[in-house]
Parts: sequence; C-alpha cells; structure tokens
Amino acid sequence: MTAPTLRRADAGEAPGDGGGRPQEPRPGRSDGRPVWEEAPGPAGQAAKGVTLLVVCLAILGPLWVVIVTSLSDRRTITEAGGLVIVPETITFRAYEELLSGGTVTRAAVVSLLLTLVGTVISMAVSVLCAYGLSRPDSFLHRPVLMILLVTMFFSAGLIPTYLLVTGVGLQNSYWSMILPSAISVFNILVLRAFFMNTSPELIDSARIDGAGEWRILLRIVMPLSKAVIAVISLFYAVGYWSQWFNAMIYLTDAEKWPLQMILRQLVIKQQAPQGMAQMISTQQVPGLAVQMAVMVLALVPVVVAYPFVQKHFTKGMLTGAVKG
Repeated sequence: MTAPTLRRADAGEAPGDGGGRPQEPRPGRSDGRPVWEEAPGPAGQAAKGVTLLVVCLAILGPLWVVIVTSLSDRRTITEAGGLVIVPETITFRAYEELLSGGTVTRAAVVSLLLTLVGTVISMAVSVLCAYGLSRPDSFLHRPVLMILLVTMFFSAGLIPTYLLVTGVGLQNSYWSMILPSAISVFNILVLRAFFMNTSPELIDSARIDGAGEWRILLRIVMPLSKAVIAVISLFYAVGYWSQWFNAMIYLTDAEKWPLQMILRQLVIKQQAPQGMAQMISTQQVPGLAVQMAVMVLALVPVVVAYPFVQKHFTKGMLTGAVKG
C-alpha cells in the first residue's frame, strides 16, 4: 500500500479550506487576520490617547469652571470677568448661605423626597406591569401591550394633560410632580424583555412546588433581574430629580418648588431666592457664585448615585434589549 501524500501549499498557491477549494482572501494582513483584530500601531495609540484626552477635557472642563467659580470670592470673580478658571481665594460662603435653612435648603429636601417617593411608585408599577406583560398566558397581555406601544408615539398633548391634572384636583400638589410622569413605556418594555429571558423551566419548577405569581416575582424573577432594576431605578430617579417643567405648570406656591425650579429662577430669570436677594445686591455674596453653587448641589446626588449602578448599566440595558 502506498501512504497518502500530504499536499503543502507552495508560495504561489492559495491555502485551501480542507476540501480542496481555495479560500477567499480576507481584508487585513497577509496572514488573513482582519484589520480590526490587529493591534494598533504607535500612531493609532497616540490618536486614541488624544481623542480620550479631548473628550475628558470637554466633560470635566465645564464642571471644573462651575466648581471653582462657586468657591471664589467677589474680587476673584470680578478680576476674571465672570467665570473663574484658576482659583485664587477659596471660600464656602455661597454654600453656607444656600444651606443655612432658607429657600434652597427647603427646595433640596423637596426634590429629595419627590425623587425617593416617585422612584418607588414608578418602579412598583413598572415591575408589576412588565412582569404581567412578560407572561404569555396572562390575561389580555397582547392588547395591553399594543395600547402601551401606541402611547409611545402618540400623546394627548399638554393642554389635555393640564386639564386632567387640574380636573382631578392635583394642582399645587406634590402629586402633580409624580403621577403625570410616573410611568415610562420604554422602561416597561426594557423590564419586560429582561423578565422574558428568565428560564421557563425555573418558573415551572417553582409552580410545581406550589409557588404563586407573587412569590415567583419576588423570590425568583426580581433577584435575577437586579441589573435591569438598578438601571431603570436610576433612570426614574434622575428624571424626578431633574424635573422642573411640571413644577412650573402645576405648582403656584413657591414654597413647594423643587431645587431645579430655584436653579431656573437663578440662571434664566436672574432672580435670587428669598432671603438672599439683599446679600447678593449688597455684594456680600457674589450672585454668580450662588448660581454655580446651586448647579453643584443639583449635580451632587446624580454623581454620588451613578457609581453604585454603573456596573449594572451595560448588562441591564443590553440584556434587556435582546428581544422585545
């Protein structure tokens, strides 16, 4: 018997795919590796570093100016002609006045309570709705899903919403800041998609053991969905904390205003909070420093909360978007 001969591709031959057919040349280097799998050269590494540096400066630069200006005294702000880039004298006078128990302190407490209560209500309703829509055997889940999808693209408008809120007696009430924006259909769809990824065998085994829907939701589905729940909670919390439009429309009592309304009065309308107008007019506290200090106070909760949910952000959004 003759041993089978082994063919070796010569320099002029195209390598085969095991069946004797030549492979199509792939873009990239001569070894066939794609361009996007190659390690970047020195020029590519330098371009990435410069791009990253520019993005960081574009993000952190304005934040630095706001913080430094809020900590500057009247002389430094006057010499800089407005916004301060290089600090000279650091003073916390603007923060002391804002947090001394006046209008800004009350507005910050209002915003914090609205955020906590609103996030709890929104998450409770969204989780229950998403879980019901994720069960294929739930009652009328298809028609309800279609109705929710329609509301994403078509809205009644501002005037009907205003008439509804005032008609049910919510004007000048804290509930007017929560109930009109309590539900986000997009967040419900993300939660629903995540819940649908839960193993059906796991749920069936829980039903065989006698678990009801409430126990399945609380003891199985929600613990497996911590990532998406953390992300959606952050979305709702940031929305409530940044809310000012509903306050401008529905709240007639300035004592019920959230922090964002105070910020709007300071920055856009150039109106100082009650109790600080005299200090600003007499130059005891620079008005620009007060504006920047309110901006910093409005940013602090988001900056503090985001690192705790950042590890869940990518997993929660991508996994929840696998199927709809």
